[in-house]
Parts: sequence; structure tokens; C-alpha cells
Amino acid sequence: MTKDTIPLAGVIGDPVAHSLSPRLHGHWLSRYGLPGHYVPLHVNHLDLPEVLGVLPRMGFVGVNITLPHKEQALRLADIVTDRAALIGAANTLTFTVNGQIQADNTDGMGFLSNIRQTLPGWSASAGPSLVLGSGGAAKAIVSALISDGAPTVYVANRTRARADALREQFGARVSPRDWTQIPELIADSALLVNTTSLGMAGQAPLNIDLSRLNPPTIVADIVYSPLQTELLRDAALRGCETVDGLGMLLHQAVPGFERWFSYTPLVDDDLRAAVLGS
Repeated sequence: MTKDTIPLAGVIGDPVAHSLSPRLHGHWLSRYGLPGHYVPLHVNHLDLPEVLGVLPRMGFVGVNITLPHKEQALRLADIVTDRAALIGAANTLTFTVNGQIQADNTDGMGFLSNIRQTLPGWSASAGPSLVLGSGGAAKAIVSALISDGAPTVYVANRTRARADALREQFGARVSPRDWTQIPELIADSALLVNTTSLGMAGQAPLNIDLSRLNPPTIVADIVYSPLQTELLRDAALRGCETVDGLGMLLHQAVPGFERWFSYTPLVDDDLRAAVLGS
């Protein structure tokens, strides 16, 4: 790409109209006065290989990948980071000057950065973590927690076999548990994380027993619609520190923006307001 070329980036998904990423990256481009554009790209999974092959020739420097393409994007990449390979999915692709696809997964890093922005100095080594769910977000978060020194990561899933699979994937520090064990696990955990869609607007509620939840357990939810889920409200009423899901979305976007537009953006209140449209 020459100095006279305007860099292009975007987010690929199916569907993708709901994505907040164009608003997020658009705010940064405007705020820092940078040349470039970031657009939503609705792509069917059958067309993904062809689209990724063409985008670099159209001036694209990279794209974010959202559902349902994260695993397929990883398989199509030429270069894969260790963390993306371990998680088995990619959310950030960068196109090299010769058209190669570099795949990374920044979801786990975004999760940790979000907690640390709210609670400076926090570390997963503080004690056991309890992760609810076993999907793609759970895998990224489990991987990040282990890398950050978590002594044990309990994984509770309504289908036990899927929790067992995470132990096989990430090793002995992952402790699969039944969904019915959540109340007792909460009492033993320094961090509780909901990675499921339960509690999201339009979804079923997250009905779990929080009677044994007390400070200093930190409670995080990756759901950001609504911003304050019932889980976070109940945890706050019990005196626990809470971390909402919007910050994870914002922080996971930083590495991609930095690679594509050669500028390290800030995650702050102005960005949150811009993304929320307030």
C-alpha cells in the first residue's frame, strides 16, 4: 500500500448490521484525524474464501471477524498467532503487503484489559475463576485467564461434555463442572464470568443461585445489551465489583486498529459514549 492509498478495514459477519464495530472504529478515525474507512460486510460462509482473497486487492488492510465465521477464518489464514491457534478461532485478520492473511484472536486480551481498566492491578492469579458457558467467547476467556496465572478455571455448562472438551483443549487447570454446581463454585471463586447469551435482551434470563456470592468476588458479564444485566445488578447489590461487557468489545478492537491504521487508540468514556450513541 502506498502513502497515497487510503486504508480500508471492516467487520465480516452474517448478519452484521447489528455490529457496533463501525461506530467504534469510525469514532477513532475521526477523533485522531486519520485517513481510512471501516465498513460492515455481510458475507455468507460459502463466499468467505473468495471475499478474503479479493479484499487485499481492493485496498483493505484487515477485517474483524464475527459470528459465524471465526473458525472458518482461522482455517483460511496463512499465518496464525499462538493464541488464535489455541482458541481455535480468529476475530482479527490483517492482510500483508503480499496478500497473506494473518489471523489473531484478541477477545481474551480485551476481556483482561476491560477488567484492569475497572480494577487496576487485578490479576487472574488472585484465585479460582468460574466461567459460565463453553462457546467461542468462553474459550478465549479461559485461555486468557490461564495465561494470566489463574490457578483454576471452573467451567460450568448446561451440556457437561462441552465443558469437558475445554479441559482437553486447555489442560489440567480447567475444571469442568455441572451447571447445578454453580452455587457452591461461586463461594470458592475470585471471579465469576458469564460468557453465555443468557440475560441478553431477547434471550432467556440467567437463572442462577447467587445466595453465596459475596465480596471480594468480581463479577463480569460479556453481554452488553442491556449494559447492566440482571447478574451485574444483583452482584452490585451484594457489594461485589462488577464489569460490564461493553469494555471487552472496545478493548479487543485496539490491536486491530493499531495494526491497520498505525495508531494506538484510547478506550475511554468518550469512546463508550460514542459507541452507545449517547
